[in-house]
Amino acid sequence: APAGKPAGVQISDWPRQRPLPPFDALSLQSDPVRLSDFQGKVLVLNFWATWCPPCRAELPTLQALPEWFGEDKVAVLALNFQEAGRTVRRFLESSGLKLPVALDAYGDITRAWGIRAFPTTVLIDRQGKPRQIVQGEVDWAGGTALGWVERLLALR
Repeated sequence: APAGKPAGVQISDWPRQRPLPPFDALSLQSDPVRLSDFQGKVLVLNFWATWCPPCRAELPTLQALPEWFGEDKVAVLALNFQEAGRTVRRFLESSGLKLPVALDAYGDITRAWGIRAFPTTVLIDRQGKPRQIVQGEVDWAGGTALGWVERLLALR
């Protein structure tokens, strides 16, 4: 495959003037999940749903990012759009996935972040500032995607 971005994937910079949207989610265990929980790490925030085949396809490589880079450096959070916790739990069990998932039960977070298509991933730097928006299915094990994460890790 040619270098550059994967086919069908759009990557754009987070608008500089745009403030951080609200993020108030619950984990599958009903614990509050806040972006500040991930400060000091690059956060790969993925907006997805179980009914979206490209979302399902990219979750395994997404899940592996913290292992590759070090869990002290990179975190992943998959924010599920408007599905019941049991639906999400069933999907994770059947697929053997173990990545951290939070629920956007009413879709408020997804809307506040301006997400209109799934999957969309927002790359957030160690200071908690969104940097890039990636729309479409990504092979997170591929050089292009690893490069996006490496660039954020290099920011001081």
